[in-house]
Parts: sequence; C-alpha cells; structure tokens
Amino acid sequence: MGDMYFMGLSGTKFFKHWPAMRSEYDEISMQTCYLETFKHDGELMIPAMRVSERLRAVGLDPNTPPGAFQMRPLVYKMFINQAQRLGIPFLFNKRVMGYFEDKNKAGVETDEGEKFEADIVIAADGIGSKSQAIVGGKVRAASSGRAMWRAVFPVEVLDKDPEVREFFSMKGEDPIVRTFLGPGAYGLTLNREGTVCWIINHDATGTEAESWHHTVSSESVLQNMDKSLTSPTAPEWAPILKKLIALTPPDTIVNFELFWRNPQPKWHSPSARVVQIGDCAHSFLPSSGNGATQAIEDAVSLASCLELGVKLDGKGAVPDAVKAHVRLRFLRCACAQKLGFSNAERLQDTDWNKVKLDPKKAQPKHPKWVWAHDPEEYVYGNYEKCLKGMRAGVSLDQDPNIPPNYPPGYKWEPWNIDEIMRDLDQGIPVDLGSGDWD
Repeated sequence: MGDMYFMGLSGTKFFKHWPAMRSEYDEISMQTCYLETFKHDGELMIPAMRVSERLRAVGLDPNTPPGAFQMRPLVYKMFINQAQRLGIPFLFNKRVMGYFEDKNKAGVETDEGEKFEADIVIAADGIGSKSQAIVGGKVRAASSGRAMWRAVFPVEVLDKDPEVREFFSMKGEDPIVRTFLGPGAYGLTLNREGTVCWIINHDATGTEAESWHHTVSSESVLQNMDKSLTSPTAPEWAPILKKLIALTPPDTIVNFELFWRNPQPKWHSPSARVVQIGDCAHSFLPSSGNGATQAIEDAVSLASCLELGVKLDGKGAVPDAVKAHVRLRFLRCACAQKLGFSNAERLQDTDWNKVKLDPKKAQPKHPKWVWAHDPEEYVYGNYEKCLKGMRAGVSLDQDPNIPPNYPPGYKWEPWNIDEIMRDLDQGIPVDLGSGDWD
C-alpha cells in the first residue's frame, strides 16, 4: 500500500553488504528524476531540472543527492525479496494484540491466542502500536489541523484527457516531480513509468482519518481544495491540477489526517526486551521527508548495537544493547521531528520574493547532518563509549566522547507540540534551537 516518499541517503548506506538488494534498489529508484516548481495556480517558478542540476543551482554537491524519491510498494517488495534470499521466514496475516516480557525473554500474543517468544521483540507496528502498553503508555496525539489527500493510479487513466496527459507526462524517459506551492497548502505530483501519483497537503475538512484505508471522492477534493488556501485574495488552484484530480479513479484518494506528537523519551520496556522503532517510537510529518529514513536508520542502529553487545557479553547483553541504541538515537530523531515542523512551515507559506533570490526556500531542508550520517558506522565507533557514559549517568549531549549525529552545537531542550502550535498560530517561525541546522 501507499504511494511515493523520500528515501534519504543515510537509510541506504547499509546496502553495501547486500549487492543483490543494492542492484534492485538502483533499478527501482528514480535516480534521474527531474524537479519542477510552480505556484499553486500553475505559474512556473523553477523550470524542470534534474535533481543533480537543482542541487548544483543551490550550491550543493550534484554528485551526492541527499536521497531519492521512491514508491513504497516497490521498496517493501525489495526488502521481502532480500529476506527471502537469506531464508528468513515471514508469517503474514498475524494480528499482534499484546506484548510481554520477563528478565530473559519477550514475546507477542496474536488475536488467535498464539504466542511467539524470542530474546528480543522489535515493535515496528507504527502509530498506535500495542507495544505502548508495556513501554509506558501512548504518547498523546494532537491534531495538526492538517491532512493529506494522496492518490496513485495507472498512467493509462490520463488517456481520457489529452491535455492532462500532455502536461503530466514524464520528462522524456525520466520521472518528474512537480510541486505546487500555495498559501497554507502545497501539492506534489509524480510521473514515472506506468504510474501517476499526486498529493495535496491541506487544512482538515472533517472527512479524514489516520489510515491508509480511508478514501474520499474526487468530487470531495475538488469542493474543498480552494478552501484550503489561507489567503482570501489567492487565486484558485491550477485548473490542470484540478483536471488531474477529476480523472482519479474511484476509491483511490486517501484522506490521511496528520497528527503531531511530542518526542517520546522511552522506546523500550522495563527489562529492555521489547523495543520500538520507526513511527511507534517517533512519528514524523510527511513534510519532513525523513520518517521512512529514520525508521531504517533505527533498524540499522539496533542491529549494530545487538551485534556488538552479543560479541562482548553474549545474549545477556541484549538489554544494554537496546538501551544504548535508544541513547544514540533519541536526540537525532527529536531534532529530525522538529525539522519536519519547520519544513511544513516552509512549504505551506512559501515566500516567492525570497525564492527568487534563493531557490532553496522553495524546498524542504535536507541538511548534511541528516543525509551524511551512517548509522552503522556511528554505532561501531561509539557503542562502548556510549555504554560507559550511560553507566556513569552522563547525558548524551554532555558526553564529549561521542560526536553528535544531530545538529552540531545543539543542546537538548525539551519541547512540545503545544508550544509549536501556539507559535505557529501567532505567526512565529518554528524555533529550532541551538546548533547549526543547515
């Protein structure tokens, strides 16, 4: 299920160990993708350029893109293929209803009463994870007042309208992402071989849910999309974009409500035999372009901590390895979450006068501290130092022996969504805090 997302470079570095998966990833990636930027009304602001050219235009290294656009189903299939090549069995259609642990093992129980036990259980079941009961309770979700209409369908659908087919076409043989940036809302479209995607971030209309299964009609979108613009004098959305939405097949458009959550400081159970990764540990706004990347970084970091811990002390080291993993990840993920709020503000309230001077203002921030990180090497270089500091009670951002994997110079200051929402309501930009976030 799902459509397009951004796969950050830091979430792909471990592919070096798996050449078959690396090859499959390269095959499905949109490495030669073009980007084109419009005002929401259709006025062209930045002409179509390859990602490498766009990077060069804003002063970045064209040979080191911070990531690549991907299709969720293709990446899911890639991971399954690799696991099957390694002989790792999968059990599908098992609904986990609860987690349990004792000092030496952990397990899950399904809705059919089955129990599965292991040395460690990794909860990767997303927002609303049943693991919250054993980890420490569900982190309160606050409605952002925002939602996303998002759809994906076969390119043949566009044949019904030649004008739409011509406008929303690939760039020769290469995929292209088009962004439509307006006051209080933004849209993205993707054309790749055989597939069309579109996404619009908008004010909540009361018809959304936090679910991939909740669909709405194209008529509902067309009735509400102009209402999502926060400027009363703004022109309507581009007619060509509206025509694309009108062509979207029934039961295709997901209206996904976006919730904000505070940083969750605890990701593991009392005995550290159950550990959360991905969205159930730290959910991200789609505008961050970082949620999937951080989930994969979690997996690589946890695997590396377990590898080193077991080598040092055997299976008894699992709890310390889990705690070290969380210690090495929390600040990075909290900073990446906060960056997502800033990126949402950047996309929803584009200042076109500033964009003319600096095209970077029309795209999300992808700073080097995010994309240049290697979670495996970071653990290898800092695991034992992390254990030492952890046992001595030194906070991570005060440990001089561990280099930051978050903005250089940043010092942890607890923050919450209520403060951010209050500032945004008052027109105050998101305060990212100390350190170099660029």
